[in-house]
This record gives sequence, C-alpha cells and structure tokens, in this order.
Amino acid sequence: MNDAVFVSNLNHYYGHRQLRQQVLFDINLVINEGEIVLLTGESGSGKTTLLSLIGALRSITEGNALVLNRQLYRANEARLVDVRRRIGYIFQSHNLLQFMTALQNVRMSAELLEEPHLGPATERAHRILDAVGLKSRKDYYPHQLSGGQKQRVAIARALVNSPKLILADEPLHPWIAKPVGRLLISSSDWPRNKEVRFSWSPTITVFLTLPTAFSAWKMADCTKLRAVL
Repeated sequence: MNDAVFVSNLNHYYGHRQLRQQVLFDINLVINEGEIVLLTGESGSGKTTLLSLIGALRSITEGNALVLNRQLYRANEARLVDVRRRIGYIFQSHNLLQFMTALQNVRMSAELLEEPHLGPATERAHRILDAVGLKSRKDYYPHQLSGGQKQRVAIARALVNSPKLILADEPLHPWIAKPVGRLLISSSDWPRNKEVRFSWSPTITVFLTLPTAFSAWKMADCTKLRAVL
C-alpha cells in the first residue's frame, strides 16, 4: 500500500527571535492511500497549521514531508504549486471569490489542472455542481447563497479535479459530495444524529480535522476510517 502522506519529525514555528513560538512539536504521521483519517483537537492546537503544511500552503522548514510522492521540505514555489493543484482543500471558511458566480469559482479551479482524462473544465464544473445539489444556483454570486450553499460550492471546487488527496479543515457540513461516483461522506439529520456513514473509493485519501467536541461521533460502516485524537 502506498503512502499518500508521510510526515516525520515535523516542527513549525511562528514569529521571529524573541517572539518565536513553536506550534507543532515533532509530528510523525503516515496516511495510507485510500484511508480516511480524522484529526481532533482543541482550538489552537495546530490542526490547521498541520493541514496547511501538508497542503503545501506553507513552506516546511524543519522536518520531512512527502505528499503524493512529492518532497515538500525546502520545495521551491513551482513544486508547491504543483502539489496544491493535485489536492482538494476544503477550508474552514468557504473562501469563494465574491466577484465570481458559483460556476466561475469552480471552473477556475478546474482550469488550473487541465488534463485530457479529466474532460473539459466547464463540463466538469457543471457536473460537480449538479452533484452537490446546486444545479439551479450556478449563476448565483456568493452573497446570493446561503452559508450551506457556499460551503457546497467550496466542496465542489475542491473535488472538481478528482484529487487523490482531500484535506478538509473543520468543514461546516460533515459531508463531502460524491463527484462522478468517486467519494461520498454523508450524514443524515446532522448534527442531532451523531452517526456518520462513509463510503469511499480505495484510491482516494481523506484527512479531515474536527474540534475535540466531535470526537464522540460514532463512525460507522467504514473500515478505512482512522481517528487521531
């Protein structure tokens, strides 16, 4: 089995000189291809920082990290950009561009990774917005959408390129839509019903974070799920 993520002896700091503060301490983590890994922790414990390093949104300066067989330690900007394009990243906030419609936000992401086997960017954007239930909202701007609809656009944007690795940072809705039959993480009557059911593709890897308060969830029907508490 291949490693989608391999992290060893990872440390990270914010600030400089007397203001320097360590936020990650000797992190070691292996996520196998096809696994769904849940990381929980208190606010401020470094979950977002870890995801941003794995997602190539920050540079790694101390320790080692291989993501999708690409070395991130001391990686140049070109390599970091290449890794970002191959990862589906779902942020805590939707981070949609306000001057673009839902379709344009998703299509822009699709255009960043033009590969023949994926199909035309516009076609993919339409298809995945249909899959997340926004068929009638494609031409709406973010300010015209509800919070849940904006999060679904963000999920569609993250999944439009059929990424092999999905990073989800405390997603507001704990389901990741199934694009083109690839992956489904769904919940019925959430959050009152704390049972979350998963089905997955064996080639898709998911690493998501949730606050400690959610660690009591009953994870059902997913032998691939692994919790890191």
